[in-house]
Amino acid sequence: MAKMKSHRGAMKRFKVTGSGKVKRNKAYKSHILTKKSTKRKRGLRKATTLTHADLKRIKSVLNV
Repeated sequence: MAKMKSHRGAMKRFKVTGSGKVKRNKAYKSHILTKKSTKRKRGLRKATTLTHADLKRIKSVLNV
């Protein structure tokens, strides 16, 4: 039987931490930044962890 392939697009977007949590970058930071406030853009900089609702689905795609 062939090995399971991981989703390459998901592999580029998500990183698994040592404790098993999944890190992701925040959306809405790529364009049309003039109308967004500095405070809002600053909040979008840092990476955050995936919610419990999405965790199982994304981990299966990453083959973790």
